[in-house]
Amino acid sequence: MRLVNAAQLVILLPRWTKRLLLISLDVVLCLLAVWIAFFLRLNAWAPLYGPPAPAALGSLLLAFPSFFALGVYRPVFRHADTTGVSQILTASLAYTSAYFAVFSLWGVPGVPRTVGIIQPVLLFVFMVMTRIVARHLLAELLDRGAGSHPRVRVLIYGAGESGRQVASVLAGRREMKVVGFIDDARGLQGASLNGVRVHAPAHISTLIAKLGVTEILLAVPNATQHRRNEILAALRPLQVRVRTLPDFVELALGNRLNDDITNLDINDLLGREVVAPDADVIARHLNGNTILVTGAGGSIGSELCRQIIAANPARLLLFDSSEYALYTVHRELELTLAARRAADERAAPVELVALLGSIQDELRMDGILACWQPSHVYHAAAYKHVPLVEHNPVQGVANNVFGTLTVARQCIRHRVRYFVLVSTDKAVRPTNVMGATKRMAEMVLQALADEKSDTCLSMVRFGNVLGSSGSVVPLFRQQIRNGGPVTITDERITRFFMTIPEAAQLVLQAGAMARGGEMFVLDMGEPVRIVDLARNLIELSGLSVRDACNPQGDIELQFVGLRPGEKLYEELLIEDAPLATDHPRIRKASEVFLAIRDLEPHLARLHSAITRQDSMDTRNLLRAIVTEYDPSSALVDSIYLETTKHRGIGISSCEDIVNKVLSPMDAY
Repeated sequence: MRLVNAAQLVILLPRWTKRLLLISLDVVLCLLAVWIAFFLRLNAWAPLYGPPAPAALGSLLLAFPSFFALGVYRPVFRHADTTGVSQILTASLAYTSAYFAVFSLWGVPGVPRTVGIIQPVLLFVFMVMTRIVARHLLAELLDRGAGSHPRVRVLIYGAGESGRQVASVLAGRREMKVVGFIDDARGLQGASLNGVRVHAPAHISTLIAKLGVTEILLAVPNATQHRRNEILAALRPLQVRVRTLPDFVELALGNRLNDDITNLDINDLLGREVVAPDADVIARHLNGNTILVTGAGGSIGSELCRQIIAANPARLLLFDSSEYALYTVHRELELTLAARRAADERAAPVELVALLGSIQDELRMDGILACWQPSHVYHAAAYKHVPLVEHNPVQGVANNVFGTLTVARQCIRHRVRYFVLVSTDKAVRPTNVMGATKRMAEMVLQALADEKSDTCLSMVRFGNVLGSSGSVVPLFRQQIRNGGPVTITDERITRFFMTIPEAAQLVLQAGAMARGGEMFVLDMGEPVRIVDLARNLIELSGLSVRDACNPQGDIELQFVGLRPGEKLYEELLIEDAPLATDHPRIRKASEVFLAIRDLEPHLARLHSAITRQDSMDTRNLLRAIVTEYDPSSALVDSIYLETTKHRGIGISSCEDIVNKVLSPMDAY
């Protein structure tokens, strides 16, 4: 315990004090190297105050100017890569040249000439060895003193450049201890990197038990998604936490390592290769233009903005109804642009404009489009959470249908060149209000595109977005952190998934390919079973599923039943036989729609129901327009349910109550 306390005391000393201790140690090593060099040459111990005195004094006078000038005492050797050997080697070469010239070439009476060679070699060996020993001794003593917070023992999967850099960073941290590397390359297996052995993947289970490993860090940035999936499948039964690492440059810039070593990459949960966009086509389409993104503070909207500024538009208009979300994305993009300018002074400037407002506000949209005259509008503003919209159907229709109609008509009026609607697979044969409103928004856009105008209107439809606000992955991770249970609506439920960047790139790619009226869909591979996704997240967190086969497991899966409006299976197409496009993974759907002259009477009746806040009539009118809409539950509007709880209150009385509740707002 005294040694542990002494080690902690040394670590807490001021840096100048630790540097002075190191210099004092090197003084002793210089004298020791001279003494042993004389013994090796004369085969007898000679006192330093005798013939070795000139050699000892010369060593001190020649060594320390070289050591200071060449940075031997600059690195903190407890954190330095390879314990500062490179600095010691460089300084020792300079010192050896000077010492050899004085004591071997020129010669000093009483000092054998071979001492001029032996002493510098001994000094170099002593300096390197003392630093290695001190570093490992301090690490060991601090580990003993960690008490109830021992270092996490980890394996790094990948002994390439990224894995070695990560191990180097971890070596100077107290959070983790690297006890081994795993690598597929046979040429590396059995080798040692900075004292850490490289093992074959076949030995992982043995190493976990033998070395007490609790986490595995994936450091294979160049591996294909297929290979990553194979690695994860092999690691899943081992009950260790699997984490991934960002680019090492990002890691090095971070202040806290655990913030940079993240949970499993979203792409690893996708189960397929990410669809790559044609970056050149997108850049040519957006470069130098003024772009407007509605819903810019949302998951898809904010990622659209990140991708758009990479294409160097002249101006980016950020439009959102949430003040906090708008502030957050605006601040992030400002920092991104500032970092880009710092890295390259010739980087093209991008003007950012943050605009608060509602897409239902016709005057606001008119003013924005008239002022900045954008060439592209990406319409990502929508209410998308199925249960919330199911409980607030009037607001869902007002925002998703009439908000889209308002923005699209204003774009046509101001001759915006391109308008792209972000839609969803829930618009296909919808069973909920949200899906029906998005299908209705598609129909509005199809009808407007059928009319001749200067605006190219198109739509993009895709599945669930991994990691977005309200999506299942953040919810599952939070439930796992809380110890469970992980709640799933139904064991049979499946969904199509894509990543947020993938979704944003598809929207931009579709906008670049659009000629007017197209419905673009992504070939998203096979749907994913939600229960399998939950099991993967649990097992790759180093935990086990608690079920009938494993009653002692860590996390229980709990099936709670489908929510109002929820489907077991999602689809991407209403009609079959999608058409191919220039992009191998993007298709065009052919969907039926009503002409604008036939749609407008329905829209008028729907608007009247919204004005009256009549949720029942609103839903019935939606069913009449979107003929494939088949509600899976009764009306669950929150006000409707609350007011109809009272005995004797019917629909008309309910409407009277709603009107009374809303009447004070008329003055505003």
